[in-house]
Amino acid sequence: MNPSVAHAELIATFKRAQADAAHKFGLIKAAAKKGPKAVQAATETAAKAAKRRDSYAKKLDTLGVSLKD
Repeated sequence: MNPSVAHAELIATFKRAQADAAHKFGLIKAAAKKGPKAVQAATETAAKAAKRRDSYAKKLDTLGVSLKD
């Protein structure tokens, strides 16, 4: 069964959000050299990206689309 175009767009958006979240979590390590304020900012940004990713995952789950990592 092929997902509809809307499903495909949502899947693509989820994958971009997933990659963005992974990238933001990687930036926390780089920010560690710049001090505690930079780490805090990077952590907050990564948390927002993860929340966005989880929101798209929930929408996909509601539609019955399951993506395995």
